Amino acid sequence: MYISYENSAINPKHSSLVLPKNLHYNFASIELLIEQEVGRIVLPQIYQNIGIAITITPLPAKRAELLASIGQSDGEIMRIWSYADENKEMIRVPTPYYSLQTMPFSLTSKQLNIVSKDDLKKYKLAKIRGVKHTDNITNGLSHVVEMNSTENMFKILQSGLVDVVLTNTIDGQLILKRLGYQNIIPAKKPLAVFPLYHYIHQKNKKLVPLINQEIMRLRQSGELKTLIALAEKQVISLNHQ
Repeated sequence: MYISYENSAINPKHSSLVLPKNLHYNFASIELLIEQEVGRIVLPQIYQNIGIAITITPLPAKRAELLASIGQSDGEIMRIWSYADENKEMIRVPTPYYSLQTMPFSLTSKQLNIVSKDDLKKYKLAKIRGVKHTDNITNGLSHVVEMNSTENMFKILQSGLVDVVLTNTIDGQLILKRLGYQNIIPAKKPLAVFPLYHYIHQKNKKLVPLINQEIMRLRQSGELKTLIALAEKQVISLNHQ
């Protein structure tokens, strides 16, 4: 579903905000993560509303960060707040448009009770390399295995090589369904919840007020909620094929 920018508060015909001359941009996303797949559907529609075309290139997390920080891509589609603290060349679009949860998953037979970061110290952990929310929560912990996909993390959890997998809740749940594993469960509550922000390289700083205004409009009208629900439905359907 595309919402025409004729209905947008940033219709180029009457907006005081001036559209940049380059009306096509390429952003990086993190490959093989469900929340990023949702963003790959939602963000192009937000840009379409203001008359700008974008493409999105899925990459490993660290490479996505590197290419964005050196300006080889125009930014990243979604990262948590702390991303800007480590990447001074990147500008955070102030209004978040999605969110994620840091969720521990473990074997039902282990009956682990994980309610805080301190509880993680006792276990061997698996996380995706370069993903900020799990980087942060495992900072300083010694028994951490970094993997390239959620699927591979669950496979080593199933084999007993680690005790806990850390990932976003919806990401973990969908991959478990795809794998058919019924003996792995999430904790009762996530360890943290993070808003997700779009990040733009400073060379494209004129985009920031434009896209922020449109995200705010979509949030206030309820259209963003609809876009996200449709995108989640599409991603879930694709992952069940």
